[in-house]
Amino acid sequence: MKDFAALFTRIDESTKTTVKTAALADYFQTATPEDRLWTIALFTGRRPKRTITATRLREWAAEVAGLPDWLFEESYSIVGDLAETIALVLPPATESENQTLTHWISFIKSLSVLEDDSRKAGILKAWDSLPSTERFLFTKLLTGGFRIGVSAKLITRALAQATGQEEATLTHKLMGNWTPDTTTWDALIEADDPTADLSRPYPFYLAYGLDGFDDLGPPADWSAERKWDGIRGQLIVRGGDHHLWSRGEDLMTDRFPELAQLQDYLPDGTVLDGEVLAFRDETPLSFNALQRRIGRKTVPKKVLTEAPVILMAYDLLEHLGNDIRDWPLHKRRETLAALVQDVPSAAPLRLSATVPFRTWDDLSAARDQSRDLNAEGLMLKRRDSPYLSGRKRGDWWKWKIDPLTIDAVMIYAQAGHGRRANLFTDYTFAVRNGNDLVPFTKAYSGLTDAEFREITTWVRKNTLQRFGPVRQVPPTHVFEIAFEGIQASPRHKSGVALRFPRMLRWRKDKPVDEANTLDDLKELLATFG
Repeated sequence: MKDFAALFTRIDESTKTTVKTAALADYFQTATPEDRLWTIALFTGRRPKRTITATRLREWAAEVAGLPDWLFEESYSIVGDLAETIALVLPPATESENQTLTHWISFIKSLSVLEDDSRKAGILKAWDSLPSTERFLFTKLLTGGFRIGVSAKLITRALAQATGQEEATLTHKLMGNWTPDTTTWDALIEADDPTADLSRPYPFYLAYGLDGFDDLGPPADWSAERKWDGIRGQLIVRGGDHHLWSRGEDLMTDRFPELAQLQDYLPDGTVLDGEVLAFRDETPLSFNALQRRIGRKTVPKKVLTEAPVILMAYDLLEHLGNDIRDWPLHKRRETLAALVQDVPSAAPLRLSATVPFRTWDDLSAARDQSRDLNAEGLMLKRRDSPYLSGRKRGDWWKWKIDPLTIDAVMIYAQAGHGRRANLFTDYTFAVRNGNDLVPFTKAYSGLTDAEFREITTWVRKNTLQRFGPVRQVPPTHVFEIAFEGIQASPRHKSGVALRFPRMLRWRKDKPVDEANTLDDLKELLATFG
């Protein structure tokens, strides 16, 4: 655990990618194989499940520190992170244990079968044997909220330095449904065959947002298609079975059982990149229809009927067991089109059609039709581009439609977390309804650091009431809220819920009585919901 804490400190103290990469590479060369594997798992989101509630940890930490609950809560609201608060308020450790990261993770997992008193005794003993940084990391693991600013690409770069393997090979090895409980360092990293796991997807190719056409050259060099509003996924047909992966490496095969029939029509050794869409009568439905199926492990028959899905195929990554990502796009698409043509029309597979255009003005006109087609915009891909890994600039671009917007009034503010723990950055917004203000969304991104500091100063001077960490403020400031979609929601007082809300700008020029109304919000719902 000391080595892991030292790694964390080196990474946390620097913003330089080269420093972080070197720290990880050094660690991968010296740590035990088990700790290396758990470190990769933690840094790529494969965290152990939470085995104790945050409420219990707060109670026990306050008790050990000799603090009244209110003072611990005040400290927590200022620090903004529970594990950091606990590490700061607890007295220095009186014992010392030099255990591995793997030992402490195994200990945390064992807590799930213990009674509350035994859990408490074990956690308090651990706190009393760990120095501050190790105690902080241990508590982070306890809460199931371990996150660190290290990208998957940085991990693979460090592994490449430590092992001498190619980054692309390691990127592929780290994909898939593995955990430290189901594999070993040797099997995952050192083994020669990266495709030994038949379910393993390829790294997704991601696009940058398009700013303009100046550097793109002739339109004839490019292919365009709709950016469909669903869930990006890879469908894998290998070894007589099929698997469906999301872009976030979430295995979602069981959530979309209708796609199982595609293994009867696609040749073994096929990997498709596409979008899972709610689809009826040859028309994509809104994301709201698909959202009913997100997060479900089993899907009721009623939902299957009301929100049937297809895979809208964009690309072909593997054909007859051969990795064809190096083929130019136009050749991959020709092969994909031939595959889809042989699949019965009743099956849940479609080819994402290209959008014809001769000039950039033609493409702009096609983009303007996106919202009517339940699409997010356009994808623009160079016709001779290979399928790369991760976000690369140059060959693939996304050109999204402008977001929906509404002007709303800030009525509550809450402090952020991490580096924003001392700033009020999370706001609740309302629209006007007669003489009342009806809350309808929260947002915490979109402003500059200077604007967040200015609002924080104002909130501290103008707080009307406190509700735990939340502060009620006078309805004074209007903000333009941008969002990607809107849907009816009986759980919200306003009757609506927004998709991806964020603050577009602070409308210092607009008084509260010119903010939008609940009727305006419902009109947007009727038009775009």
